[in-house]
Amino acid sequence: MSQYKRVLLKLSGEALAGDKKTGFHEPTVVGVAKQVKQLVDQGIQVGIVIGGGNFWRGRTSEKIDRTKADAIGMLATVMNCIYVSEIFRTEGMMTQVLTPFECGSFTKLFSKDRANKYFSKNMVVFFAGGIGHPYFSTDVGMVLRAVEMEVDCILAAKAIDGVYDSDPNSNPAAKKYDQLTIQEVVNKKLGVIDLAASVLCMENKMPMLIFGLNEENSIVRAVTDQFTGTKIIVET
Repeated sequence: MSQYKRVLLKLSGEALAGDKKTGFHEPTVVGVAKQVKQLVDQGIQVGIVIGGGNFWRGRTSEKIDRTKADAIGMLATVMNCIYVSEIFRTEGMMTQVLTPFECGSFTKLFSKDRANKYFSKNMVVFFAGGIGHPYFSTDVGMVLRAVEMEVDCILAAKAIDGVYDSDPNSNPAAKKYDQLTIQEVVNKKLGVIDLAASVLCMENKMPMLIFGLNEENSIVRAVTDQFTGTKIIVET
């Protein structure tokens, strides 16, 4: 039985693209949906934030204005959420996509009351479009929505299975951390999330679980005592 009543799951866009690196790898997304369905069936309310790196990462082009580059990134997250939410529906879940700006009839405008209404109806709520402003990463959007919606924990599904003291892809001797404080993440410059998002976590005492999306049943295990990634805690 899970200790969590409401969680926010962060998915990277690149992870959803699989080996293609861009676009979508549908079997991967279906696998995520099947795991989230298990959480929903347990009565856990699930919010989701997705990065846009499978379409656009940071300033992919150095020739255009930063605010326009960030706008493209925000729209990439909207596309991701619309696609993934539809795959979730094929697996038997009800979903809704919320954005901080109007997208016609494609999404609903975000408000805490609206999100809570959808949660009360057992729907998976996708928070797309970041915070709606440039110069803020998807990490900030993730933590902001987690804090606003008063989730119990952020579940951050990454390409690797936790937080290491160095890049495990280039250093076979890299040490994996079982647990860290968010302050240690900042002090050690581990790059788990950016500084603005880290400060938001610290100020609002928001815990986070970092784990590998490609690890078998990793999303389900993250909400149980079988979790094997890195736990990021906040000091009280």
